[in-house]
Amino acid sequence: MHIHRSAHARNFTVLPNELLQDRQLTYTARGLLTDLLSRPDGWREDGRQMADSSPQGRGSIRDALHELVAAGYYVVEKVRMSDGTIVSEVHVFDTPQQVQPGTTRPVPGGAAAGGADALLKNPEKEPSLPADCASDDGPDAGGPTGEPPAEPDGRFREAVDTLFRVIRPEPRLRLGEAEARSLAPLVARWLERGATHVDLAHALLPGLPVPLHSPTAVLRNRLERKLPPLRATPTRRAAARYAECAKCHDPVPAPGICRPCAGLGPVRARPTGVDAGTARAGARRVREAVRAARTAIPVGAIGQWLG
Repeated sequence: MHIHRSAHARNFTVLPNELLQDRQLTYTARGLLTDLLSRPDGWREDGRQMADSSPQGRGSIRDALHELVAAGYYVVEKVRMSDGTIVSEVHVFDTPQQVQPGTTRPVPGGAAAGGADALLKNPEKEPSLPADCASDDGPDAGGPTGEPPAEPDGRFREAVDTLFRVIRPEPRLRLGEAEARSLAPLVARWLERGATHVDLAHALLPGLPVPLHSPTAVLRNRLERKLPPLRATPTRRAAARYAECAKCHDPVPAPGICRPCAGLGPVRARPTGVDAGTARAGARRVREAVRAARTAIPVGAIGQWLG
């Protein structure tokens, strides 16, 4: 048998011989696994779509997927989101993944029971770790003293929910609850600075690397690097206030009497009667005083101008 191989510069996949020559798998299972490993990270396709796009039927594809699951090449995980919904995450490996002793893979539709090779706990055997370490690392221990974990406050929960809402349209950014909690403080800083979920989506979703190996690291880097600046609170200038002269009732910058009434300036001649011209002149002076106040003319200048 003569084997001929070509040198490829692009659009090729490197696979281990252990996978390609695994005679414990059928040729259908190996071919299906090779097809899946040639796809980019984040590829979305279920068994029915695989069968509809190939000459083999759904039964053959289903049996091949069962073989890959049993061999550890095809792993389905159930992830519970913050809103209570459960999504399935499929992981395809080029090397078989060994099941941890004492654990079983989740089975759709209910809890799975341990197989015949599952290890049973011996209650008479002493634990391999000291008692204090075992108690600290227990699943129910919230800290070194065994206290229950503190409930997150409303702002922390809002940050987690906002992050899940932002990354939901991008299937490659699937995070677990623990990963979202680790990023929640950064998201909370964005929200404190007035950012919305739309601002976060514009900062986190465009231009993701291909392939995407660590969604958490990419999100953390963008949250830290694109953190918006603090918004300066605009200071409003206090409106100028005026008083009236106690004698002539002309506007003055401070309570009291004006300069002419105090004998410090020329006394204005006042008309003996009020006619239409005098009323118009007075109205004009009032309008000019209001206009000057709006344009922030210094108070002293207004007093001198009126005097």
